[in-house]
Amino acid sequence: MERFFKVKENGSTISTEIMAGITTFMAMAYILAVNPNILTAFGKTGMEWYPVFLATAIAGGIFTIAMGIFVNFPVALAPGMGLNAYFATVVVSTAGSEHPITWQMALTAVFISGIIFFLLTITHVRQMLLEAVPDALKHAITVGIGLFITIVGLKNSGLLSVSVETVNDIPKGTFTPLLGFETVFGLGSFSNPDVLLTIIGLALISVLMILNVRGAILFGILGTTVVAILMGRVDFNSLNGARWVPDLTQLSFFEFDFAGIMGVGIVSIILTFTFVELFDTFGTLVGTANRAGFMKNREEGNKRVGKAMFVDSVAVAGGAALGTSTVTAFVESSAGVAEGGRTGLTSVTTGICFLLSLFLAPAVALIPGPATAAALIVVGVLMMQAVTEINFKDLVIGIPAFMTIAFMPFTYSIANGISFGILGYVLLAFVANVFGKGEKYKIHWLMWVLFVLVIVRYVAMGGH
Repeated sequence: MERFFKVKENGSTISTEIMAGITTFMAMAYILAVNPNILTAFGKTGMEWYPVFLATAIAGGIFTIAMGIFVNFPVALAPGMGLNAYFATVVVSTAGSEHPITWQMALTAVFISGIIFFLLTITHVRQMLLEAVPDALKHAITVGIGLFITIVGLKNSGLLSVSVETVNDIPKGTFTPLLGFETVFGLGSFSNPDVLLTIIGLALISVLMILNVRGAILFGILGTTVVAILMGRVDFNSLNGARWVPDLTQLSFFEFDFAGIMGVGIVSIILTFTFVELFDTFGTLVGTANRAGFMKNREEGNKRVGKAMFVDSVAVAGGAALGTSTVTAFVESSAGVAEGGRTGLTSVTTGICFLLSLFLAPAVALIPGPATAAALIVVGVLMMQAVTEINFKDLVIGIPAFMTIAFMPFTYSIANGISFGILGYVLLAFVANVFGKGEKYKIHWLMWVLFVLVIVRYVAMGGH
């Protein structure tokens, strides 16, 4: 393992890598329960919970191990949040219409988007993004993802409350100027046990980190789980449906409907999967690579991220073949990197944990949401450190960087943050180059292509 993964060369140890891999798994293990719930939409999509659980665990295991072995990169893959919700929404929203989109058709769309990614990768179009995007935007992506992770943790824990009340008969989904009596975000109730558990987890992880305890995040998650059990916040009865021995015969393998997608306007759906996944994966890989220090050597860092994109493209198509929505690099991989993970051994460890979860589903289900939520909030703190690399005094750089950072958490979309960052940089750099008298800013031709594609995408999707 030492020679294969070049552990010492990357400034790590085997024990650190294994600990980091377990930490990454613990931070993203929630997907094992959440993804089946979302894709089945509680029985509304036609998909069944257990086959989706199998697909989630197997896809997370196989493709994360592949990332570790073939790329030597501490990034884990699993069905991505957001795209799974879009997947279910497309299926449910068209049910009962003249041309309904079944879950088999939606899986076919995901599979085709994976093929598109593969072609973009082998032609090095995806890799060009690394040279095209300015360094300031790359650092902004890291910070934005950190805030995005924080929002995920805050929402999952209940520490962040969101107003859903209708004010003055304003219909749901209608956006109005913020008035003095309206509320959007607020602090959750301290009478909520999940909020208290999250605060306990935050305190525990923070103290362990201050004391330089290796595996602080992992031990914080485990400690919070123990506290949750003592508080009676773990429902052991809810584990009755979990199976200790996996039944792989229930896996929805290659459930595609190529004939059916021809008559349902599937093109826009394929393009949406492709567009969002393109930016989400790019942002996650670059953010994780920056956090791990790989981008200090630009040539080597770009090469490694390029290989990671290849594995990611295969994972998208492979995940669809197994029966789940888009498999993508997970932002929670930063939890393992924060614990010192620097090689593919971290990913292999995480992947093995996913495969073992097939046999330990009841035990995995014991980990409460507040335990991982606290870890995600702390990881957000660590990723925020990249903000010091951005020169906000140069507004041509500062404004797009700020838009990138702000739009990710506040629109709950990594893709939106990157999109507005691209729009802002190309526009301001062009104006500065043409009308300014000072520094000239480089605008890669691919940035112009992305500028146009972003505009086209938002016009076509009506801004959503």
